[in-house]
Amino acid sequence: MKRRELLTGMAAIGVAGPVQARPLMPLHEKPREMLSPPFVDGAGRDLTLADFRGRVILLNIWATWCVPCREEMPTLDALQEKLGGDDFHVLPLSIDRAGMKVVRRFYEEIGIRHLGMYLADSTRAMLAFGVLGLPTTILIDRGGFERGRLVGPAEWDSHEVMAQIQTIINERSE
Repeated sequence: MKRRELLTGMAAIGVAGPVQARPLMPLHEKPREMLSPPFVDGAGRDLTLADFRGRVILLNIWATWCVPCREEMPTLDALQEKLGGDDFHVLPLSIDRAGMKVVRRFYEEIGIRHLGMYLADSTRAMLAFGVLGLPTTILIDRGGFERGRLVGPAEWDSHEVMAQIQTIINERSE
């Protein structure tokens, strides 16, 4: 079986291929409305996506026990370091049932320095965001609409992905 056929078959059954084999985030033809379950940040504050309105958000639903999630986390950290600010924020939303303590330990173990910590109830988050596999990453525009979605890991700090995200950042809501 050829590599392309293998990767296509793996994607069809929900198995993520290697990070470098992943495509750019597929964008939707038109923005989609989103639900937002409540979640908490590292300081214990209750939040929803509405608290981030006005910024472009890259929402990454992940867990510390998910191997592809663990592998891509340093690239999300680098993306936040490079593009993060008033216009853009990476929101890594953990669905770990063991709570914030495992997220903190994971961040310390692998040296995450630029990402905030966020935690949601796994069932509520997966249902509200329509998550079928981990990691799932959703690109959200300034108005709170879903613009694109990728299931599986990616190299989030690659020039191609950053250029794609920068295009959404450069758009101004009406």
